[in-house]
Amino acid sequence: MPRLVAVQAEHCAPIVKAWKEKKRESEFWPNAHTVAFGINVPKALGDFLVLEAVYETDGCAIAVNDEAILAEQWTAAELEGAFICPGGAAAFAAARQLRESGWIRDGETVVVLNTGTGLEYADTVDVHPPVLEPGDMLPKEN
Repeated sequence: MPRLVAVQAEHCAPIVKAWKEKKRESEFWPNAHTVAFGINVPKALGDFLVLEAVYETDGCAIAVNDEAILAEQWTAAELEGAFICPGGAAAFAAARQLRESGWIRDGETVVVLNTGTGLEYADTVDVHPPVLEPGDMLPKEN
């Protein structure tokens, strides 16, 4: 059985808080906000199930900040050509942090789930494509 990891945004992390306090259920997180709207869940209905799975697999729960989420979204686009959703980017940011801390060890296989497209979160990226007039040629790459 793999070790399971619960990933949340630092400004909406009730499961992470409950895990750190060794609780079986989370408490409502007031004023929750994050760029990762899909994981902005102040009180999950199945929080007790998530915590049980994390405990039973010797997993962990980790919160990542919005800056790390946006950086991983950009990295996935650059390296893989994938415009992933911020929730998926949060999972990649968590995996990176867990690897850097040694929690994920050399030789371990890691599966990171991305459940959505970044197209639903176009406001999370700042791009300025050229605007062409009819008949204009595409700019040449350097």
